[in-house]
Amino acid sequence: MPKTRQQKEVIKERLEQEFKNAKSVIFADYQGLTVVQADRLRAKAREANVDYIVAKKSLFTRAAKAAGIDLDAKTLPGMLGAAFGIEDEVAPAKVLGDIGKKTTLKLVGGIFEGQIVDKEKVIALSKLPSKKELLGMLVGTLYAPVSAYVRVLNAIAEKKGKPEESASTQKAEVEVLKAAEVSTEDLKETETPAPEVVPKDEAPAAESSAASATE
Repeated sequence: MPKTRQQKEVIKERLEQEFKNAKSVIFADYQGLTVVQADRLRAKAREANVDYIVAKKSLFTRAAKAAGIDLDAKTLPGMLGAAFGIEDEVAPAKVLGDIGKKTTLKLVGGIFEGQIVDKEKVIALSKLPSKKELLGMLVGTLYAPVSAYVRVLNAIAEKKGKPEESASTQKAEVEVLKAAEVSTEDLKETETPAPEVVPKDEAPAAESSAASATE
């Protein structure tokens, strides 16, 4: 059913805001997608905080120009859907690129860093790690030495036959591994240094020395 002029104006206004707010926009020819595949695409887009909108090329063109972008959507092939990256400029390309690996969807172009880019550039972007993936790699690298230290403590506790200490260090290791899922804000928190551990067998010796000194 054809959209009314009022409906088209509402879509145009939404698209204009998307063009203004997005860090990147990726266009794809969705022709041939089944309903199930289209629903999966939208679900993946929501998970990645990407807005996916299907519209006529004339609406894309008008909305982009209203946002100050010199786009002529008619030069792009196929039936157009646009993925708008609100937080991660690589996420739209990755979402559409991943869907395109198993469906008929094709990347056809986009807008990156305020510039119109061709499909080759968009395809290259789709192969880059997302910010979330890069953050996971960074956190894994940062926490690897800590995790190894916890495992060493666990092994020492087991060797000494102290199951309560072993359980404690196992719990600490779980907490360290959970920390690998921290957000960007978590990384900004100041780390608290671990307290110095004094071996129990050294404590009596210290007390004995103190007693000798007072006699």
